[in-house]
Amino acid sequence: MRYEVSSQYAARRRVLAAACANCRLRIVSALGDFLSRTGSLAVLSGAGVSTGSGIPDYRDRSGDWKHAKPIEYGPFISSEATRRRYWARSYVGWQRFSAARPNAAHAALAALDDAGMIDTLITQNVDRLHQRAGSRNVIDLHGDLGKVRCLDCNSVFSRAGYQRQLKRVNADWHAEVFRIRPDGDAELADGTHEGFTVADCFHCGGMVKPDVVMFGESVPRDRVDEASAAVDRADALMVVGSSLMVFSGYRFARQASASGKPIVIVNDGRTRADDLATLKLEGDCADVLSDALDQMPTRSRRPNFCRGISS
Repeated sequence: MRYEVSSQYAARRRVLAAACANCRLRIVSALGDFLSRTGSLAVLSGAGVSTGSGIPDYRDRSGDWKHAKPIEYGPFISSEATRRRYWARSYVGWQRFSAARPNAAHAALAALDDAGMIDTLITQNVDRLHQRAGSRNVIDLHGDLGKVRCLDCNSVFSRAGYQRQLKRVNADWHAEVFRIRPDGDAELADGTHEGFTVADCFHCGGMVKPDVVMFGESVPRDRVDEASAAVDRADALMVVGSSLMVFSGYRFARQASASGKPIVIVNDGRTRADDLATLKLEGDCADVLSDALDQMPTRSRRPNFCRGISS
Protein backbone atom coordinates (compact mmCIF):
# COMPACT_ATOMS: atom_id res chain seq x y z
CA MET A 1 0.00 0.00 0.00
CA ARG A 2 1.35 3.43 -0.95
CA TYR A 3 0.13 6.53 0.81
CA GLU A 4 0.97 10.10 0.00
CA VAL A 5 0.23 13.14 2.12
CA SER A 6 0.53 16.80 1.27
CA SER A 7 -0.04 19.77 3.58
CA GLN A 8 -0.48 23.38 2.58
CA TYR A 9 0.79 25.92 5.08
CA ALA A 10 0.54 29.51 3.82
CA ALA A 11 2.33 29.50 0.45
CA ARG A 12 4.32 26.30 1.10
CA ARG A 13 3.33 22.82 0.01
CA ARG A 14 5.01 19.72 1.42
CA VAL A 15 4.72 16.28 -0.17
CA LEU A 16 5.71 13.09 1.63
CA ALA A 17 5.62 9.72 -0.09
CA ALA A 18 5.31 6.83 2.33
CA ALA A 19 6.85 3.54 1.33
CA CYS A 20 7.23 2.02 4.78
CA ALA A 21 4.82 0.93 7.50
CA ASN A 22 6.01 3.60 9.95
CA CYS A 23 5.40 6.38 7.40
CA ARG A 24 1.99 4.94 6.64
CA LEU A 25 1.09 5.03 10.32
CA ARG A 26 2.24 8.64 10.57
CA ILE A 27 0.09 9.62 7.62
CA VAL A 28 -3.00 7.79 8.84
CA SER A 29 -2.41 9.30 12.27
CA ALA A 30 -2.42 12.74 10.64
CA LEU A 31 -5.91 12.07 9.26
CA GLY A 32 -7.08 10.74 12.62
CA ASP A 33 -5.73 13.86 14.30
CA PHE A 34 -7.43 16.09 11.73
CA LEU A 35 -10.77 14.36 12.27
CA SER A 36 -10.42 14.45 16.06
CA ARG A 37 -9.81 18.20 16.00
CA THR A 38 -12.68 19.01 13.63
CA GLY A 39 -16.04 19.91 15.13
CA SER A 40 -18.24 18.97 12.18
CA LEU A 41 -17.58 17.79 8.65
CA ALA A 42 -19.25 18.13 5.31
CA VAL A 43 -18.21 15.03 3.36
CA LEU A 44 -18.18 14.86 -0.44
CA SER A 45 -17.88 11.32 -1.78
CA GLY A 46 -17.29 9.97 -5.25
CA ALA A 47 -16.96 6.77 -7.26
CA GLY A 48 -13.80 5.67 -5.45
CA VAL A 49 -15.89 4.93 -2.37
CA SER A 50 -17.94 2.31 -4.22
CA THR A 51 -15.22 0.52 -6.19
CA GLY A 52 -14.75 -1.79 -3.20
CA SER A 53 -18.38 -2.82 -3.69
CA GLY A 54 -17.70 -3.95 -7.25
CA ILE A 55 -18.94 -0.79 -9.00
CA PRO A 56 -16.30 0.44 -11.47
CA ASP A 57 -15.21 4.09 -11.48
CA TYR A 58 -14.92 6.45 -14.41
CA ARG A 59 -11.38 7.81 -14.15
CA ASP A 60 -7.81 6.60 -13.66
CA ARG A 61 -5.27 7.89 -11.11
CA SER A 62 -4.47 10.85 -13.36
CA GLY A 63 -8.12 11.89 -13.54
CA ASP A 64 -8.50 10.81 -17.18
CA TRP A 65 -11.35 8.71 -18.56
CA LYS A 66 -10.88 4.95 -18.29
CA HIS A 67 -13.65 4.25 -20.79
CA ALA A 68 -15.60 6.01 -23.51
CA LYS A 69 -17.68 8.84 -22.07
CA PRO A 70 -21.19 7.84 -20.95
CA ILE A 71 -24.30 8.70 -22.94
CA GLU A 72 -25.16 12.37 -22.42
CA TYR A 73 -28.50 13.96 -21.65
CA GLY A 74 -28.94 15.76 -24.99
CA PRO A 75 -28.58 12.70 -27.24
CA PHE A 76 -30.66 10.62 -24.80
CA ILE A 77 -33.58 13.06 -25.08
CA SER A 78 -33.36 13.65 -28.81
CA SER A 79 -32.62 10.18 -30.18
CA GLU A 80 -34.77 7.06 -29.89
CA ALA A 81 -31.78 4.94 -30.95
CA THR A 82 -29.65 6.43 -28.16
CA ARG A 83 -32.36 5.71 -25.59
CA ARG A 84 -32.59 2.14 -26.85
CA ARG A 85 -28.83 1.75 -26.54
CA TYR A 86 -28.84 3.22 -23.04
CA TRP A 87 -31.65 1.05 -21.71
CA ALA A 88 -30.32 -2.16 -23.29
CA ARG A 89 -26.96 -1.64 -21.61
CA SER A 90 -28.54 -0.54 -18.35
CA TYR A 91 -30.93 -3.50 -18.34
CA VAL A 92 -27.92 -5.82 -18.28
CA GLY A 93 -25.75 -3.71 -15.97
CA TRP A 94 -28.50 -3.17 -13.39
CA GLN A 95 -28.47 -6.84 -12.42
CA ARG A 96 -24.97 -6.51 -10.97
CA PHE A 97 -25.27 -2.89 -9.84
CA SER A 98 -28.36 -3.59 -7.75
CA ALA A 99 -26.59 -6.47 -5.98
CA ALA A 100 -23.75 -4.25 -4.68
CA ARG A 101 -23.29 -4.03 -0.91
CA PRO A 102 -21.63 -1.33 1.23
CA ASN A 103 -17.91 -1.77 1.85
CA ALA A 104 -15.51 -0.62 4.56
CA ALA A 105 -15.35 2.94 3.19
CA HIS A 106 -19.12 3.33 3.56
CA ALA A 107 -18.91 1.79 7.01
CA ALA A 108 -16.14 4.12 8.16
CA LEU A 109 -18.14 7.18 7.09
CA ALA A 110 -21.23 5.79 8.82
CA ALA A 111 -19.12 5.37 11.97
CA LEU A 112 -18.06 9.01 11.81
CA ASP A 113 -21.72 9.90 11.36
CA ASP A 114 -22.63 7.82 14.42
CA ALA A 115 -19.99 9.72 16.39
CA GLY A 116 -21.67 13.02 15.50
CA MET A 117 -18.75 14.20 13.39
CA ILE A 118 -20.54 14.52 10.04
CA ASP A 119 -23.08 17.27 9.45
CA THR A 120 -23.96 16.17 5.92
CA LEU A 121 -22.66 13.62 3.43
CA ILE A 122 -22.90 14.87 -0.16
CA THR A 123 -22.43 11.99 -2.57
CA GLN A 124 -21.87 12.06 -6.31
CA ASN A 125 -22.71 8.34 -6.39
CA VAL A 126 -26.14 7.09 -7.41
CA ASP A 127 -26.07 3.72 -5.60
CA ARG A 128 -27.42 4.76 -2.15
CA LEU A 129 -24.83 2.54 -0.47
CA HIS A 130 -24.11 5.27 2.09
CA GLN A 131 -27.70 5.04 3.33
CA ARG A 132 -27.53 1.26 3.43
CA ALA A 133 -24.36 1.47 5.53
CA GLY A 134 -26.14 3.67 8.06
CA SER A 135 -25.27 7.25 7.08
CA ARG A 136 -28.29 9.43 7.76
CA ASN A 137 -28.11 12.98 6.41
CA VAL A 138 -27.14 12.18 2.81
CA ILE A 139 -27.64 14.37 -0.25
CA ASP A 140 -27.74 12.32 -3.46
CA LEU A 141 -26.27 15.08 -5.58
CA HIS A 142 -26.59 13.17 -8.84
CA GLY A 143 -29.81 11.33 -8.00
CA ASP A 144 -30.74 7.71 -7.41
CA LEU A 145 -30.35 5.00 -10.06
CA GLY A 146 -32.92 2.96 -8.15
CA LYS A 147 -35.66 5.24 -9.48
CA VAL A 148 -37.03 6.04 -12.94
CA ARG A 149 -38.75 9.31 -13.86
CA CYS A 150 -41.19 10.08 -16.66
CA LEU A 151 -40.23 13.22 -18.56
CA ASP A 152 -43.85 13.80 -19.62
CA CYS A 153 -45.97 13.35 -16.46
CA ASN A 154 -43.08 13.53 -13.94
CA SER A 155 -44.12 10.27 -12.27
CA VAL A 156 -41.36 8.50 -10.34
CA PHE A 157 -41.33 4.72 -9.89
CA SER A 158 -38.88 2.08 -8.76
CA ARG A 159 -36.18 0.79 -11.05
CA ALA A 160 -36.94 -2.73 -9.81
CA GLY A 161 -40.47 -2.44 -11.17
CA TYR A 162 -39.24 -0.93 -14.44
CA GLN A 163 -36.65 -3.71 -14.72
CA ARG A 164 -39.45 -6.28 -14.51
CA GLN A 165 -41.32 -4.47 -17.25
CA LEU A 166 -38.20 -4.41 -19.45
CA LYS A 167 -37.84 -8.13 -18.88
CA ARG A 168 -41.44 -8.76 -19.96
CA VAL A 169 -41.18 -6.79 -23.20
CA ASN A 170 -37.76 -8.25 -24.03
CA ALA A 171 -38.42 -11.90 -23.19
CA ASP A 172 -36.70 -13.13 -26.36
CA TRP A 173 -33.81 -10.62 -26.32
CA HIS A 174 -30.31 -11.81 -25.51
CA ALA A 175 -27.02 -9.90 -25.24
CA GLU A 176 -23.35 -10.71 -25.40
CA VAL A 177 -21.74 -8.78 -22.54
CA PHE A 178 -18.11 -7.70 -22.83
CA ARG A 179 -17.63 -5.88 -19.53
CA ILE A 180 -19.42 -4.03 -16.74
CA ARG A 181 -19.09 -0.24 -16.74
CA PRO A 182 -19.70 2.40 -14.04
CA ASP A 183 -23.16 3.20 -12.68
CA GLY A 184 -25.00 0.15 -13.93
CA ASP A 185 -23.78 0.36 -17.52
CA ALA A 186 -22.56 -2.65 -19.51
CA GLU A 187 -20.63 -2.88 -22.76
CA LEU A 188 -22.48 -5.07 -25.22
CA ALA A 189 -21.59 -6.55 -28.60
CA ASP A 190 -22.07 -4.13 -31.50
CA GLY A 191 -25.65 -3.92 -32.70
CA THR A 192 -27.07 -5.90 -29.78
CA HIS A 193 -29.23 -3.01 -28.60
CA GLU A 194 -31.02 -2.67 -31.93
CA GLY A 195 -33.46 -5.46 -31.04
CA PHE A 196 -34.20 -4.09 -27.58
CA THR A 197 -37.60 -2.64 -26.69
CA VAL A 198 -37.78 0.36 -24.34
CA ALA A 199 -40.78 0.29 -22.00
CA ASP A 200 -42.77 3.53 -21.69
CA CYS A 201 -44.08 5.23 -18.56
CA PHE A 202 -46.49 3.03 -16.58
CA HIS A 203 -48.89 5.96 -16.15
CA CYS A 204 -48.97 8.01 -19.35
CA GLY A 205 -46.91 6.10 -21.91
CA GLY A 206 -44.33 8.90 -21.99
CA MET A 207 -40.54 8.93 -22.23
CA VAL A 208 -38.65 7.74 -19.15
CA LYS A 209 -35.08 8.25 -17.96
CA PRO A 210 -33.16 7.09 -14.90
CA ASP A 211 -33.75 9.53 -12.04
CA VAL A 212 -30.13 10.64 -12.10
CA VAL A 213 -28.23 13.66 -13.39
CA MET A 214 -26.77 12.47 -16.67
CA PHE A 215 -23.61 13.94 -18.16
CA GLY A 216 -24.54 17.22 -19.81
CA GLU A 217 -27.49 17.73 -17.46
CA SER A 218 -27.59 20.27 -14.60
CA VAL A 219 -27.94 19.31 -10.95
CA PRO A 220 -31.29 20.64 -9.64
CA ARG A 221 -30.84 24.07 -8.05
CA ASP A 222 -32.47 23.13 -4.75
CA ARG A 223 -30.06 20.19 -4.38
CA VAL A 224 -27.05 22.42 -5.02
CA ASP A 225 -28.34 24.98 -2.52
CA GLU A 226 -28.85 22.29 0.14
CA ALA A 227 -25.32 20.97 -0.34
CA SER A 228 -23.85 24.48 -0.36
CA ALA A 229 -25.60 25.26 2.93
CA ALA A 230 -24.13 22.09 4.42
CA VAL A 231 -20.61 23.18 3.43
CA ASP A 232 -21.28 26.59 4.99
CA ARG A 233 -22.43 25.00 8.28
CA ALA A 234 -19.50 22.60 8.60
CA ASP A 235 -16.11 23.39 10.10
CA ALA A 236 -14.26 21.51 7.35
CA LEU A 237 -14.76 19.63 4.09
CA MET A 238 -13.56 16.06 3.54
CA VAL A 239 -13.45 14.74 -0.04
CA VAL A 240 -13.39 10.95 -0.32
CA GLY A 241 -12.91 8.91 -3.47
CA SER A 242 -13.45 11.68 -6.01
CA SER A 243 -11.15 13.27 -8.57
CA LEU A 244 -13.50 16.31 -8.61
CA MET A 245 -13.03 16.58 -12.36
CA VAL A 246 -16.76 17.29 -12.73
CA PHE A 247 -17.70 20.82 -11.66
CA SER A 248 -20.83 19.69 -9.79
CA GLY A 249 -18.56 18.39 -7.02
CA TYR A 250 -15.53 20.62 -7.48
CA ARG A 251 -17.64 23.73 -6.75
CA PHE A 252 -17.90 22.68 -3.09
CA ALA A 253 -14.12 22.46 -2.71
CA ARG A 254 -13.89 25.96 -4.17
CA GLN A 255 -16.60 27.15 -1.80
CA ALA A 256 -14.85 25.70 1.26
CA SER A 257 -11.52 27.15 0.19
CA ALA A 258 -13.00 30.60 -0.39
CA SER A 259 -14.48 30.46 3.13
CA GLY A 260 -11.13 29.55 4.66
CA LYS A 261 -12.30 26.09 5.75
CA PRO A 262 -9.79 23.23 5.97
CA ILE A 263 -10.10 20.64 3.21
CA VAL A 264 -8.88 17.04 3.55
CA ILE A 265 -8.81 14.83 0.47
CA VAL A 266 -8.60 11.03 0.53
CA ASN A 267 -8.31 9.67 -3.00
CA ASP A 268 -6.31 7.15 -4.98
CA GLY A 269 -4.84 9.60 -7.47
CA ARG A 270 -4.82 13.22 -8.56
CA THR A 271 -7.78 15.49 -7.96
CA ARG A 272 -8.78 18.85 -9.39
CA ALA A 273 -8.60 20.39 -5.90
CA ASP A 274 -5.16 19.17 -4.81
CA ASP A 275 -3.89 22.75 -4.67
CA LEU A 276 -6.74 23.68 -2.31
CA ALA A 277 -6.17 20.83 0.14
CA THR A 278 -5.00 21.34 3.71
CA LEU A 279 -4.28 17.61 3.91
CA LYS A 280 -4.09 15.13 1.02
CA LEU A 281 -3.85 11.39 1.50
CA GLU A 282 -3.42 9.14 -1.48
CA GLY A 283 -4.50 5.51 -1.30
CA ASP A 284 -7.51 3.26 -1.18
CA CYS A 285 -10.14 5.23 0.72
CA ALA A 286 -11.51 2.17 2.55
CA ASP A 287 -8.05 1.36 3.94
CA VAL A 288 -7.18 4.96 4.77
CA LEU A 289 -10.46 5.73 6.53
CA SER A 290 -10.58 2.44 8.42
CA ASP A 291 -6.98 2.83 9.59
CA ALA A 292 -7.66 6.43 10.63
CA LEU A 293 -10.65 5.31 12.69
CA ASP A 294 -8.37 2.87 14.50
CA GLN A 295 -6.28 5.87 15.61
CA MET A 296 -9.27 7.72 17.03
CA PRO A 297 -11.19 7.44 20.32
CA THR A 298 -13.42 4.38 20.73
CA ARG A 299 -16.60 6.40 20.20
CA SER A 300 -15.67 6.89 16.54
CA ARG A 301 -15.09 3.21 15.74
CA ARG A 302 -17.20 0.32 14.53
CA PRO A 303 -14.66 -2.50 15.07
CA ASN A 304 -16.98 -5.30 13.95
CA PHE A 305 -18.50 -3.34 11.09
CA CYS A 306 -15.79 -1.36 9.27
CA ARG A 307 -13.67 -4.40 8.43
CA GLY A 308 -16.50 -6.89 8.07
CA ILE A 309 -18.57 -5.42 5.24
CA SER A 310 -18.11 -6.97 1.84
CA SER A 311 -15.49 -5.53 -0.47
